[in-house]
Amino acid sequence: MNDKSTVKPPMWFWIVCAIALLWNLIGVFAYLSEAFMNDEVYASLPEAQQGLYEARPIWVTAAFAIAVWSGLLGCIALLLKKKWAKTVFILSLFGIVLQQLYHFFLSNTFEVMGATAMLLPILIIVFGVALVFFTNLATKRNWLS
Repeated sequence: MNDKSTVKPPMWFWIVCAIALLWNLIGVFAYLSEAFMNDEVYASLPEAQQGLYEARPIWVTAAFAIAVWSGLLGCIALLLKKKWAKTVFILSLFGIVLQQLYHFFLSNTFEVMGATAMLLPILIIVFGVALVFFTNLATKRNWLS
C-alpha cells in the first residue's frame, strides 16, 4: 500500500492548483486596489459608488481581506500538497460568505451597480465552495500530506 506522502497527484491536480492560484491572485489584486485606492481614483468614481465605499462597515473589508489572503495561502498549501489547505479554504469561504451576505442583503450594491454585478459575487462563492471540495477530494485520494 502506498504511503500517504508518496501518492503522486495527476496532472489535472496541478492545472486546478494553477487556476486557483491565478483566481486568488486576482482577488488579492482587487483587495489591494481597494485598500490603496488614492483620492484621485476615488474622486473619479460615480457619486453612488463612492457612497457604497463610505457606507461599507469595517467588518466587510475585514471579511474581504480574510477571503483573499486565506485563499492565497490555501493555494500555496495546495501547491505544497498540505492537508491544512482545506482549513484555510474554509476560512476563506467564511470571509466570502460574510462579504457577499453584506452585498446581497445589507446594502444597495446591486441597485447602484446593476443586476449584472451579481454575477461575480456568485462566481466567487462557487469558486470558494469548489476549492473546499477539491481539497477534500485531494485529501481523500492521499495527494496531500
